[in-house]
Amino acid sequence: MKRVLLDENLPRRLKSHFSNNLTVTTVPDLGWQSKQNGELLAAMESEGFDVLVTADRNLRFQQNLSKYGVRVVVLLIYDNQLKTLIPHVSAVESTILEDSAGEVVELDLRGREPTS
Repeated sequence: MKRVLLDENLPRRLKSHFSNNLTVTTVPDLGWQSKQNGELLAAMESEGFDVLVTADRNLRFQQNLSKYGVRVVVLLIYDNQLKTLIPHVSAVESTILEDSAGEVVELDLRGREPTS
């Protein structure tokens, strides 16, 4: 089962909308809000997380992601409100469960039809 961390720029309650195929935790759940991106990625790797889901489009340009053993899913969204994100959870989950190459995957949810 993949361990997923939701970045602090996403609603904490979003984690309860994922299926039991994933173990989802949030940055605030772990008390990691003060960690900078590099620290966060290193902590994720040492704690056995597989994927970081974030709305931070600049993360890939600020960090050398290849040195961390985690995958990053960047959500391209108009806003990060819970009501906006809930209809797209299955698309996010499908992206997380894909075994695609590369450490960063951008998932463009702008204008995308929600999935159920």
